[in-house]
Amino acid sequence: MKKLLPILLVSLLLQQISFAQKYGQALVDSLVTQIPHAIEDTNKVNLLNDICFTYRDLNPNKCIEYGQQGLALAENLKWEKGIATSYNIMGLAYSNIGKYDQALKMFFSSLKINESVANKGGMATNYNNIGLLYWSQKDYNEALAIYSKVIKLLENSNKWEILNHPYNNIAGIYADMGNYEEALKNYKISLKMREKVNDKTLIADSYTGLGIIYQRMKRFDEALMQFRQAYSIYEETKNDFALAGINASFGEIDAALKKFSEAKIYFDKAMELYKKTGDPQGYYFIYEDLATLESAVGNHQKALENYKLFIIYRDSTTNQENSRKLVQTMMQYDFDKKENFTRAEQEKKDIVQRIIRNSITGGLAGALLFLVIVYRQRNKISKEKKRSEELLLNILPSEVAEELKTTGATTAKDFSEVTVLFTDFKNFTAMSEQLTAQELVNEINYCYSAFDNIITKHGIEKIKTIGDSYMCAGGLPVANTTHAEETVSAALEIRDFMEAEQLKRSALNKPFFEIRIGCNTGPVVAGIVGIKKFAYDIWGDTVNIASRMESSGAAGKVNISQSTYELVKTKFTCTHRGKITAKNKGEIDMYFVDVL
Repeated sequence: MKKLLPILLVSLLLQQISFAQKYGQALVDSLVTQIPHAIEDTNKVNLLNDICFTYRDLNPNKCIEYGQQGLALAENLKWEKGIATSYNIMGLAYSNIGKYDQALKMFFSSLKINESVANKGGMATNYNNIGLLYWSQKDYNEALAIYSKVIKLLENSNKWEILNHPYNNIAGIYADMGNYEEALKNYKISLKMREKVNDKTLIADSYTGLGIIYQRMKRFDEALMQFRQAYSIYEETKNDFALAGINASFGEIDAALKKFSEAKIYFDKAMELYKKTGDPQGYYFIYEDLATLESAVGNHQKALENYKLFIIYRDSTTNQENSRKLVQTMMQYDFDKKENFTRAEQEKKDIVQRIIRNSITGGLAGALLFLVIVYRQRNKISKEKKRSEELLLNILPSEVAEELKTTGATTAKDFSEVTVLFTDFKNFTAMSEQLTAQELVNEINYCYSAFDNIITKHGIEKIKTIGDSYMCAGGLPVANTTHAEETVSAALEIRDFMEAEQLKRSALNKPFFEIRIGCNTGPVVAGIVGIKKFAYDIWGDTVNIASRMESSGAAGKVNISQSTYELVKTKFTCTHRGKITAKNKGEIDMYFVDVL
């Protein structure tokens, strides 16, 4: 099953972030207090790097800040190990915020130093991080080459606790490429090594990987055997997230065997576990399965309802970034729960001690207990409020979210000038005929995730996606005078990203999307629509003309209107390409943006 691969990716993330999430902000605070008293030596470099390492998932920007301090001190001390460590940890932080070029630069800088001092352990760590980055960007050939270097580096070391990871990752890459025989071979090698290390979580992940491959090959008996072995370990370790995925896989196998009633039981159990873990990505996996199941048994109304829910949850989540945030949330929740319990127990002891020491009367003790309860309730409410605010910021611009929190409502706003960008995949129908439904969704999600990163870098607001069309706008919700230049720059970067993907996929003889991009500048009205599942949207002729710019463009080109051209003509080279007729607007000139 292709959907279970995120479980393996989450396991990889767990390996990388377990230390930071286990100790969290409390550890960071403790380490930071040591800085003023630290001597300017290698111990302080280690301290700064420890802070950086702990921050890399909690707050990547803070990680980079302390990593740069550690790097500067290590360079002054000419301490190679400290320099290499600073580069490597900052690479993880840059990767977490989507700055992949910068992350690779950091990893390769660390690798160069580790090679110069023949630090094989450091080199293996660098190679693994570089490989994961290439893999996440679907640069499979580069990732395989990197992992082969790790294996060659450590092949005679018997360091199974390190060597199991490259073999496992190679298996995952081959699975993504559809080379299932190679995937099976490498998963089995990794499993043997993990059994020698006796790490139950990793062993269960290997069984899961094997089950996924056997399921894709329709060797269902072998798939079930692997999944059941994984399931028993996940039950023992109380990993509800992984158990949900395995139940979903059981359901899909039963559905493939036309055991629809049994499949429904497994899907329901998977949904229950996903809700328990709070995983929204899991919801849309299961809704998709349920839509397929209901359709197979002729319940078309139910199938449609589940498919609509699948679309809603699919569009509200993003792939690898959401998995990372989910892991962080789950682990931080466990930490908070344990810490709160410990704090509560200590509070009880403190209350008793104060009663004994000060001979507090029963009435005063009761009052004190009441105050403690009030304090805890306030603390709990504050935490829940913070979580609600974070969810709100995921679906609304921060300024709009703040207005909604403050007044309980929002007012529509007129913007005199914004630049609207539309994209559309020219060959979407042809691609949909060559790919399975899940492969198609994965490809769209991969592209849209990259678009999200690009427009965020340029300060542009994402509005929505409509099937294979992507819409965003510069100059709102806070008006500015640079929106046209920023939006066109983002459009060119999106174009370049898609061209790079086309080259990669052509080399692998795989189908690829061709993209049209259109931009237009003018006034819009912006605001929230609906009373459930709030959506921030924009309206006006400007939006309609931007859509026309896209549909009237050409694959691999950025097509802009006259109004946008007037604002960017001194910044970009543009070519006039004719006119279109727009309702109530007459003829509108169009331009291709040629170079940045």
